[in-house]
Amino acid sequence: MLRMTTPSFADRLEAYAELLVKVGVNVQPGQKLLVRAPVSAAPLVRLVSDIAYRIGSPYVEVLWSDDAVMRSRFLHGPAGSFGIIPQYRADAMNSLAAEGAASLAILADDPDALAGTEPERFAAYQKAWRPATRPYSDLAMSDRIPWCVAAAAVPEWARKVFPNVAQHEAMSALWDAIFTATRVLEADPVAAWREHDRDLARRKQALNERRYAALRFRAPGTDLRVGLADGHLWDGGGSTLLNGVGFVANMPTEEVFTAPHRERVDGVVRASMPLAYNGILIEDFSLEFKDGAVVRATAGTGQGALNAILDTDAGARRLGEVALVPASSPIAKTGLLFLETLFDENAACHIALGRGYVNCVQGAQTMTDEERLARGLNDSLAHVDFMIGSDQMDIDGELPDGSSEPVMRKGEWVG
Repeated sequence: MLRMTTPSFADRLEAYAELLVKVGVNVQPGQKLLVRAPVSAAPLVRLVSDIAYRIGSPYVEVLWSDDAVMRSRFLHGPAGSFGIIPQYRADAMNSLAAEGAASLAILADDPDALAGTEPERFAAYQKAWRPATRPYSDLAMSDRIPWCVAAAAVPEWARKVFPNVAQHEAMSALWDAIFTATRVLEADPVAAWREHDRDLARRKQALNERRYAALRFRAPGTDLRVGLADGHLWDGGGSTLLNGVGFVANMPTEEVFTAPHRERVDGVVRASMPLAYNGILIEDFSLEFKDGAVVRATAGTGQGALNAILDTDAGARRLGEVALVPASSPIAKTGLLFLETLFDENAACHIALGRGYVNCVQGAQTMTDEERLARGLNDSLAHVDFMIGSDQMDIDGELPDGSSEPVMRKGEWVG
């Protein structure tokens, strides 16, 4: 990334940074900004910080990470040490979120960062880390702070996505793919995002009007009925804080999503794409659900990582999200396997194991935990998306009276 300093690339990178600050987290004058990013994304982070300060942010806190250092720990660290967490990072995230700071996470990961390590080691770390940052995640997942997840290209990732070209060509191709997916190449990226957001708003309004009781997914290896939470709401595209300020949580995003009922999922589902999970690739996997919980899970590769996800806690065996994405989405049209869920989930319909979004159940922001569970909203320390959609998938919506109607056919919207 540091070598790519041509004016055209520099202009695009600055436009991308501006989009993340002004549309992604939509930083307001006087609002602090928290940025989490690997050191390899430093050029983008510096642009983000500069733009935020020029807008009027009084303080930008950057929490850096490094894949190589992380790999060393989980490869060579002593047994019993993996419950040690950087408490200062958790405290910073929790306190800044409590102040209403915007939060931007920039992903620039090596898909093989944890290859060859023992999944149990990272699982032990996650079991300690996730409770420590629960106050932060409570605020983010209920849309009480503006947050956004985006990405930056790095050589390790670029080589995996484009393995048959030279490194500098792979980097250029990955940046072009990121810029295309996030509409940076449009004449006016901000205007393009606003139009895209209006399209997603129309789709989720139509789904909210139908009030489906359940969705039925059918595809090769998949026959799954997903009951929807009582009082569920479809969301997607931009979100709005209680003060009326909007933000876009994922860049890119092509999905509309809602909350499944945690006890009303039955059948078998087969992943349509590999899942890159914390540096480990889980491939050729399927799950069987009964009364909402996973009762069987098999993977061709990455079984240990899949088991670690499911064993996070009781809620990790249940669904927290169901999302619909047409097979002809711009990201799907690239034909690329990004090996990064932020992108791959926007190429296909997907579901998520673990925690559900509070804003996807009507009135849930003011409910107790017990009331949310009663509505069917799942709770967990985990939230892991994986892709199930394809151009061979049919989806039906079941209405409250027991009748059904087509929602998608061969991966595309009906109507």
